[in-house]
Amino acid sequence: MSKPTSIKTSEDVRDRLRVLADERGTTITELLEELASRELTQAEREERAAEAARELGVMYSEEVRQAGQDAWAKIRAHQGGAAA
Repeated sequence: MSKPTSIKTSEDVRDRLRVLADERGTTITELLEELASRELTQAEREERAAEAARELGVMYSEEVRQAGQDAWAKIRAHQGGAAA
């Protein structure tokens, strides 16, 4: 098991994390672990995109990468999330 540490955040964020954890019947620590493990790093996203392109028989070029990023930005914008 990893050594415990602390993260500084606002009281509002802490309170929201507590509500989210309570709703899921878990702790803030477990909630953060779940969220962190679910979110991909930039390198992981790039690798998955390249794998998907290979499976589709598409050459993974800068143009394909940019088109994918643009498409996801539009999807996030329509969902009310941050675009980029």
